[in-house]
Amino acid sequence: MTDTSETLLRTPLYALHIELGAKMVPFSGYEMPVQYPTGVLKEHLHTREKAGLFDVSHMGQAFLSGADPAKALERVTPADVVGLKEGMQRYGLLLNDQGTIKDDFMFTKLAGEADMYLVVNAGTKDGDYAYMAEKLKGAVTITTRFDRALLALQGPMAGAVLERLSPGIDKLTFMKVVRADVAGCPAIVSRSGYTGEDGFEISIEGENGERVARALLAESEVLPIGLGARDSLRLEAGLCLYGHDIDETVNPAEANLMWSIQKRRRTDRDFVGADKILDGTPSKKRVGILPVGKAPAREHTPVADKTGRVIGEITSGGFGPSVNGPVAMGYVETAFAADGTEVDLIVRGKPMPARIAPMPFFPHRYRRAN
Repeated sequence: MTDTSETLLRTPLYALHIELGAKMVPFSGYEMPVQYPTGVLKEHLHTREKAGLFDVSHMGQAFLSGADPAKALERVTPADVVGLKEGMQRYGLLLNDQGTIKDDFMFTKLAGEADMYLVVNAGTKDGDYAYMAEKLKGAVTITTRFDRALLALQGPMAGAVLERLSPGIDKLTFMKVVRADVAGCPAIVSRSGYTGEDGFEISIEGENGERVARALLAESEVLPIGLGARDSLRLEAGLCLYGHDIDETVNPAEANLMWSIQKRRRTDRDFVGADKILDGTPSKKRVGILPVGKAPAREHTPVADKTGRVIGEITSGGFGPSVNGPVAMGYVETAFAADGTEVDLIVRGKPMPARIAPMPFFPHRYRRAN
């Protein structure tokens, strides 16, 4: 086995993770904390009960500038970018030339600014921005800022905590974004996250990352949370992980992400693969799956109908601490995608009963506008 540890990148919070006793693992080309001495189970439940701080600085931050960056971005995503209001962000899908999913990402229209702010996934960021640069050549300039830090503060007490370090920030509602100071450092703050909980993502200059993180961790409600709990939280929330639940083998209809294509784009049908995505009948669908019993179903576990015929596969699965049982998602043939459908999971050659179930498995608790 080749030792690749020397080639791994480190986020601006690496030294802090070591100080806090984190177990570091390779992830998307970085050395990242998978858990702290608290342990994954307690980290997960603490985030649901109070507030957890995640280092997500490995994600790909960038700014899009040009005469009309919003219009240009619509060449590569079916989301309504032009119609996004100032001070808001939106979830989008980056489509390839076949209309399947190259990545998912967040885009933001900062108030009073011409540039758009983007965040893409860590493992795909170089390829994503190279693809955008080629497709949008002449229309925009992409300035990557992989040197910036990105922190996620998640949980029901996140608003109260961040208000102490950034007075007025708690008035934000879900998917709103502002420039603000956090612990005395300039930041881009969005009320969003990847746990299903209320919370914020805080983008700051890399040199300020540790200062802001320490200020947040000094608050009694906050614990550091690693990748292990981040994954179990997002799975309970029914949120996709790129490279597992979505990739270039599926389109938005199959992935059950049609809500990310707003009405104007559906009407105009002006994005790649529109006919297939809007008019075709998907042969498979992404669904929630609840195994019967306590044994979790892992990724790549075959899903079979009651005659034993394989009809799909688990793409994400594990134990859900907040629901105290196994949860999973995956793809099944469309005829078996209805909630309540009984299926079997083939584990070590044996059928284990399960049923198709609605997601999220644990309720979303975003702070939405009235």
